[in-house]
Amino acid sequence: MTNVIVPTARPVTPLGILAKKLEAIVKEVKQLPDLPTELVTEINHAWRLAAGLDPYLEECTTPESAELAALAKTTATEAWDTHFNGGTTVRPLEQEMLSGHIEGQTLKMFVHMTKAKRVLEIGMFTGYSALAMAEALPEDGVLVACEVDSYAAEIGQKAFQQSPHGAKIRVELGGALETLDRLAQARESFDLVFIDADKKEYVAYFHKLLDSGLLAAGGFICVDNTLLQGEVYLSAQERSVNGEAIAQFNRTVANDPRVEQVLLPLRDGLTIIRNS
Repeated sequence: MTNVIVPTARPVTPLGILAKKLEAIVKEVKQLPDLPTELVTEINHAWRLAAGLDPYLEECTTPESAELAALAKTTATEAWDTHFNGGTTVRPLEQEMLSGHIEGQTLKMFVHMTKAKRVLEIGMFTGYSALAMAEALPEDGVLVACEVDSYAAEIGQKAFQQSPHGAKIRVELGGALETLDRLAQARESFDLVFIDADKKEYVAYFHKLLDSGLLAAGGFICVDNTLLQGEVYLSAQERSVNGEAIAQFNRTVANDPRVEQVLLPLRDGLTIIRNS
């Protein structure tokens, strides 16, 4: 049987980017003569501190299920550039969009902790985080997953069929804001919402969830990428369009008296919001 080569994901978190930059500096330092030994030692130590954290977190976190591991591998080996260039996907996608082991287990833990029975995911991609959360739902629990790309959604739906928890997941295909409108019109309400979709629409998602009754009283919103590779705390001149959108979202949440929130430095930033 031919072994499938899984491409290495590029760093997309502040810590991952920092570790990569420090690794490059370490290599450069080795080529420079006459540097003080103490300086070289400190640079190496800084690199090891940054590079060693993520592997240690993986080691100390409950392993992902076999179904989640298989889905992560499938996502990593898809030819995403080819799919977009050929019109198979409606937007550029990449394996780095997958939430991954640590964040997946964190979301799963939140479902357990909040005893949520109804979960909404805005931005499913290939379904890793949806399946992770579904694993924590009770047998009568429901997870509604919104996804705009039919190809990515199909990968997720195939994975759900392989899991004993897949039947808890209902996929809604289409634009996120339009889907939220339909759910609100149907008077659906959710105990926990996970946002990981178009960064430029984060503020709109937030307002719609609170204004339409989609988020239950005392419910929680988990929001991914709220550090956006560190752009939000760099100068405005160093931000991309998405970086500025996330910075605006963070300000919006911080200034809204209806909620309480904490921004966790987990991977690319995970904000936990409570509808108070």
